[in-house]
Amino acid sequence: MVEIQPIPEGFTAVTPHLHIKGAAKAIDFYKKAFGAEEITRISMPNDPNIIMHAQLRFFGAPVMVVDALEEWGQKEPLGTGGSTVTVHLYVEDCDAVFERAVASGCKSTMEPNDAFWGDRFAAIIDPFGHHWSIATHICDPSPEEMAEAAEKAFGKQ
Repeated sequence: MVEIQPIPEGFTAVTPHLHIKGAAKAIDFYKKAFGAEEITRISMPNDPNIIMHAQLRFFGAPVMVVDALEEWGQKEPLGTGGSTVTVHLYVEDCDAVFERAVASGCKSTMEPNDAFWGDRFAAIIDPFGHHWSIATHICDPSPEEMAEAAEKAFGKQ
């Protein structure tokens, strides 16, 4: 008898679940912009144009995507004034992923830069209103080095 694991294989304890009007378009976009892999797609039985569950993999990490259905209490960022969450991606080449995402239609909110905490870091907003940060870890500064670099970058606030 196979033991059922409380967290399915390929998942971690936290998995983003994005609500989007036009989830099918978003899935196609995420494949183009990030190279996401589609694992599962289930449409509503009474309306094949509404996605009730889709699982994608972004650089090995799972992300769920569904059509935002107000009657289920699901809202999407573009209809509610914007997202309050950022999905963070650790990737092998921050600059390449950033360029691909922007070329695919994402809006840059921060160009790639070497951040004081040790990552090459960039930020974007996708056409569906979701915020994404993209990073490649490049060094391991000490807490003292990070504090000094943060003060240099931002000054005392």
